[in-house]
Amino acid sequence: MNQTAAIALGLAYIVGLLMANFTWGGYFLLGVGIAMAILTTIWQYKLRRRLSDQLTSTRNRSLRQARQRKSDPDRRYIPRPPIPRTLWLLAGLIGFLATLYFQLQTPQPGPNDISRLIVSGGNAENLVMTVWGRVISSPRVTRSGNIQFWLQANLVNQITSNDQNSPVQVNKTVTGKLYVTVPILQATGLQGNETVSVTGTLYAPKPPLNPGSFDFKAYLARQGGFAGMYGRHLSINTTPSWGLSRVRQRIVRAQVQGLDVTKGTLLSAMVLGRRAVDISPEISDRFVRVGLAHTLAASGFHVSLLLGVVLALTARWSPKLRFVFGAIILLLYVGLTGGSASVLRAALMGLAALVGFVMNRQVRPLAVLLAVAVFLLLWNPLLIQDLGFQFSFLATLGLLVTVPPLMRSLQWLPPVIASCIAVPIAAAIWILPLQIYVFNLVSPFSIFVNILAVPFITVITLGGMLTAVVALIWPWAASVLVSALYYPLQGLIYIVEFFNNLPGNSIAVGTLSLAQLIGLYSINIWLCLSPIIKPAKVSQTDHNKRTRINARFYQVLAGILTAIAIITLPMAYAQFTQFRVTVLATAEKPILVVEDRDRVLLVNAGDERTVKFTVLPFLLRQGINQIDWAILTHPQLGLTIGFPHILDTLPIQKFYDTPASKNAYQVSAQAIQNKIVTAQGEYLTLPVQQNLDLGETQVKLINPDVPLVEFIMSDRRWLLMGNIPKEQQSQLLQQHDLSAVDVLWWLGNDLDSQLLDTLKPQVAIATTHTLSPETSQMLENLNIQLFWTGRDGALHWTPQQGFSPTITADQTVDSFF
Repeated sequence: MNQTAAIALGLAYIVGLLMANFTWGGYFLLGVGIAMAILTTIWQYKLRRRLSDQLTSTRNRSLRQARQRKSDPDRRYIPRPPIPRTLWLLAGLIGFLATLYFQLQTPQPGPNDISRLIVSGGNAENLVMTVWGRVISSPRVTRSGNIQFWLQANLVNQITSNDQNSPVQVNKTVTGKLYVTVPILQATGLQGNETVSVTGTLYAPKPPLNPGSFDFKAYLARQGGFAGMYGRHLSINTTPSWGLSRVRQRIVRAQVQGLDVTKGTLLSAMVLGRRAVDISPEISDRFVRVGLAHTLAASGFHVSLLLGVVLALTARWSPKLRFVFGAIILLLYVGLTGGSASVLRAALMGLAALVGFVMNRQVRPLAVLLAVAVFLLLWNPLLIQDLGFQFSFLATLGLLVTVPPLMRSLQWLPPVIASCIAVPIAAAIWILPLQIYVFNLVSPFSIFVNILAVPFITVITLGGMLTAVVALIWPWAASVLVSALYYPLQGLIYIVEFFNNLPGNSIAVGTLSLAQLIGLYSINIWLCLSPIIKPAKVSQTDHNKRTRINARFYQVLAGILTAIAIITLPMAYAQFTQFRVTVLATAEKPILVVEDRDRVLLVNAGDERTVKFTVLPFLLRQGINQIDWAILTHPQLGLTIGFPHILDTLPIQKFYDTPASKNAYQVSAQAIQNKIVTAQGEYLTLPVQQNLDLGETQVKLINPDVPLVEFIMSDRRWLLMGNIPKEQQSQLLQQHDLSAVDVLWWLGNDLDSQLLDTLKPQVAIATTHTLSPETSQMLENLNIQLFWTGRDGALHWTPQQGFSPTITADQTVDSFF
């Protein structure tokens, strides 16, 4: 098999894995292979016929003699296709088999999996049990302040039972991985590879209820887990006396003692990666926002530095001894970092470089990159969904194909400076499309920040590796040496903080479709394959050089402008033509987002957790970088405290505060007012019994204490009703002259039949996780279409398409609109 065939088949396997998540993806690839084989055969046949006719009519003596010598002389003159038909068939078949292989390797709960103990209906809140198992990941602090780790379960004792008829199970053998969270005080001193027992309640992960929210269920499934556990008590049964986790702990402790907790853990994460070191989410978020997330993940940069130092220190050794020592170091580093996909990729490429060094043969980096990717995906095809693997592969590809032409363009600079500029640009060009596709964000300063941070990152990483080696021998000496990295770390933190505080440090660009993603990478491939960016085989006159440089400049400029158009035009069209209302799925916190073309209205915010995991992800997914109007309908803490956190990310032009008495919520209200004034926004009071025009939406606060708010959107009347007990709803009718509405939006408490007779809603929306069967049956008897967020997730409404829930059994539910 030649190199072209090997590359084609390797790419076919990777594409097959990428297509595995699409219905009929494998059959599509098989059909493409068959179709291309047929087209290649037809092309060869037609070319053979045309050439045969030319040979028949020619009077060239040599061709006539050749025709007499061979029965089919045309074969010598017919050019071979770049990819033969047999290769097309084989590539299509491999792509088809790759999709089947991916599906076979997708984890499924076994018959004794611990997730089988969860009762039907989701959470087993009253089912308390103790689970024994081994910790198989590094414990880390979650954003909610708990400790999280993966537990390989093997034994369960059931303490209570949900069903009085079923006996309590004792010493039941189980299998499977369990996602465990416990209070931080319960997990003090916990390390990986320890045997523990955890007492708590199991729960089943649920799909995301809101667009843009983290898909926790899919995340657990990719990790091979299908259940989680809220731990109340944890006991460490056995602790291994040695192991890589102990070595890692020794390194981290020495580096923290020589600096402080913040800088010490940051240094350890820059050496060993976030997977091996527990770094605070706040620090991680700051690095991510300015495009420096890769510095906290062990990657090819770390492996290259480590391998370079090893080869320099063993320069006088024999090649075989240098290979053995380098391979051992790479293996140890992979173990210390937790064996992430990016480190595995870099280590295998480093191992290939060592083999080439020992055999005194030149290694082709692109071929090695493809071979390593195929090898890892054969070993674990689920890595194709791992973001670390994807980013690592794309960044390395960018360094290999984009850095050389950039270095030629920057040859007027000193090589060190040119390299510091070319490397971040090349990596960003190939990572940015996937980053936008996944996170819906782009940092305009990321390339510049990476260029500034390169010297600091290099010094810190080298120093961190040196002190890590010393810590294994003499921890006290490592603590002394690591203090020399204080100022480089402080400088890096200053750069991160400075750019985080700049306005516009991250821009939401909205949801990127798969077609847009393919278009962006097609531009990259076109620029790489175009002969313009390659050295031209022409005379090196000044005129030819100038022509070549100009052509390259205009080609790159055209690619940049096309990429910007691919990203911005669909989003701009949607923002300037679409009117959409979204009711977010929250726990009894009525939150509404109105996208009125290029203007946005936000009603309520929820608490801090709701803002972080529901409101902000949705706004960023929609490409919203500014809120034009924000309304607070009630002063309760659950609706107020989230607004300051929104203001830390997005500006609010006009904020309408409720006129209801604040009392205990005065602190949150004052924090909102201070942030609004600081950002030069307007802080106003929501008028009572007056229509407030906000674009195409009219808002009328009927009762600030309940609250009771009326919205008129595209001639549809919505009524938001607070948590009013059923027995007081008739009094509400007497106090206010309420008329018929199109949509009744309430918090899920029981409804009075007299209220429904008066309002006569055609649609009822309950913002709650649970709804009483009596209320549901009453709405059904009145032919009122019911949505509730605990079942249907977030609800979208447009004047043209009506209501569409996020979660549906078969298809989108139609509405009367």
